Amino acid sequence: MNFAEFPAELTLACEQILAENVADVATEMRLVNVIDLIDYVRGERSANLEDLVNSSAELYFKPGALRYAWLSDIEVLWEALPTISLNMEFCWRGVTTFFRLRLDSARAAVGIQHVAFDEPCDDRRRLTLFAEAVTDARLTPPRRAAFGQFLKNVDL
Repeated sequence: MNFAEFPAELTLACEQILAENVADVATEMRLVNVIDLIDYVRGERSANLEDLVNSSAELYFKPGALRYAWLSDIEVLWEALPTISLNMEFCWRGVTTFFRLRLDSARAAVGIQHVAFDEPCDDRRRLTLFAEAVTDARLTPPRRAAFGQFLKNVDL
């Protein structure tokens, strides 16, 4: 199912849930020297990026739940700090999500590109399945668990 078919509220809620849970991984990835990370992206060293994502994700997610999707980009401008974008895949319990993780010196951002569900269902059930899959895929709870807040505040 194409994520563009979802209401804007569902898109935002899923991105917030994913961002809350990927924040720990992004923090781990920022421990890598930015020059090395730029070199990996510029040199198209996908295996290095995959190893970096795997080693960062293994602390917080069950094996195979969060993966590097083999595409990256970097924005390096004279007037700004570098921004690195990594295509990522989350796949767990019948939910597959492709998203872009953007890292800069101060923050990380998540932009969902596509979500697919193994079972057909309505939007409210999709959000519940998404939240449950992300929760179940975690080894440790996120720094700020907010799933209940999103499920209660989204009017679908």
